[in-house]
Amino acid sequence: MDRIYVTGHKNPDTDSVVAALGFTALMNATGKREFTAGRLGHLSDETHKILERFEFEPPVYVKDMRTQVQDLDFDVPPILNEAVTVNRVWSAMEADKHISAIPITDDEGRLCGMLTAGDIAAYDVATIEDPALRQVPLFNVLSVLEGQILSEGERPANTVTGEVVPALPQGADISLFKSPDTVLVCGDQPDMIRNAVKAGVRCVILCRAQLPEDVAANPGGTLFISTPYDGLSAMRRIFQAIPAGRLTGDKRIEAFHLTDYIDDVREVVLKSRYRSYPILDENDRVVGTLSRYHLLKPRRKKVVLVDHNELAQSVPGLDETEILAIIDHHRLADIQTQNPIYVRNEPVGSTCTIVAGMYQERGIMPSKKLAGLMAAAIISDTVMFKSPTCTDRDRRMAERLADIGGVDLTELGQFIFSASAPEDKPIRDLFFADFKEFHIAGHTFGISQITCLDSARQLRRKKEFLDLMEETKKKNGYSMIILMLTDVLIEGSRMLCLGGEDTFNQAFNVELRDSEALLPGVMSRKKQVVPMLSALWG
Repeated sequence: MDRIYVTGHKNPDTDSVVAALGFTALMNATGKREFTAGRLGHLSDETHKILERFEFEPPVYVKDMRTQVQDLDFDVPPILNEAVTVNRVWSAMEADKHISAIPITDDEGRLCGMLTAGDIAAYDVATIEDPALRQVPLFNVLSVLEGQILSEGERPANTVTGEVVPALPQGADISLFKSPDTVLVCGDQPDMIRNAVKAGVRCVILCRAQLPEDVAANPGGTLFISTPYDGLSAMRRIFQAIPAGRLTGDKRIEAFHLTDYIDDVREVVLKSRYRSYPILDENDRVVGTLSRYHLLKPRRKKVVLVDHNELAQSVPGLDETEILAIIDHHRLADIQTQNPIYVRNEPVGSTCTIVAGMYQERGIMPSKKLAGLMAAAIISDTVMFKSPTCTDRDRRMAERLADIGGVDLTELGQFIFSASAPEDKPIRDLFFADFKEFHIAGHTFGISQITCLDSARQLRRKKEFLDLMEETKKKNGYSMIILMLTDVLIEGSRMLCLGGEDTFNQAFNVELRDSEALLPGVMSRKKQVVPMLSALWG
């Protein structure tokens, strides 16, 4: 089941975070359990306090929505331990002709190497020049030969070592055994078997044959193994008894992690010659393999946008996702979709007003805690109903939610805005807690909004604000940057502006003095500031 992320905008405010939580809870309540609330940045002190008050965990942090390896329909071939036989690796490839390589791992599941059919074929050819086994585990030999131990000799061993020699039927010359380190493959050849014992041969493979009674009574130091295979088959199979890990060598293997981005993976794949690449999880354990054709049609991440519909305010990599829905109360901006989607854009003061309305339409009562949380979000976004964006619908919905949640709206408002702008908070955290970037008529600019109960106190840090604004303006190439210190008590905003001062003065019919101006009655960035600049720029 693919996860669907519900995310608000960058530098999320309370309305954005709570709308994501509320919409996710609504979808889950209707049986759609794949929805997950996300956030695109750190939470403000206000949002933290509200979530703690109503006992909610913050949404998961979503850094990027670009397509990753984990979004691909990659292969999951058998992942084999380095101790298994080469014969078992070959059988796995034969069972599925689509498999081009088998990952070989250690006991912890971590990658040792990749084995291809070509690797096994090359080893098989090499055994013609060097037909020998070296410390091959006895269990491996028994496995590939489907063999049984008839006698272990005087010195039982756990490995088999020696040159593999076929016994020729026309003779039993003892000179056939060049040294005791010989693995003799023979059939029903009693004299050959007796000579092998006399020469101290370490291992004899009996193909469809019985051990002579006299040899069974006195096998010497020879290990006897019986197999149902004929001599030729046994000769070929025995070389496939070596552990697969021995063929991987120490060559560098190009591997990818589940969290790697497809753009980066594609660049590596295009520069290399391999047909298959191992995929690792966060603990470097192998979980599958990737081939070039997997990159052609990746699955897109799925996302629902709340409280925004502007590309600059959304998650990085949004153009690589599948947008399923937009729930918002802002102007329509520049986000484009590949297919028709569900869009709900309404002229209200809070996205949570819309989300709460969706609960009503579906006949679902939010929990007491969630109702209180959404009431707090409406108060936050409408600035205690004083914002010009606030509607009667916002007020009525907040009252209904407060009743369900058992909270007092006046007390809740004081609780919220007393937490909005603590004086000891770092200036950067204050400024970027609710900062948005806009692109209008060829102009790129940013607006930060800090809602508080005493804007005059915040202006004591004016120089710090202006220094940060100048730095941000240069870094991002903004034509203008604005700070709104929105004061709930005076029902207006003290404005700081750098860049485009003449435009600002003309748009708001004021005169900036030392980059500062008071705009009585201006409480909303989206309804009273952005539209004025948009109208002026056309």
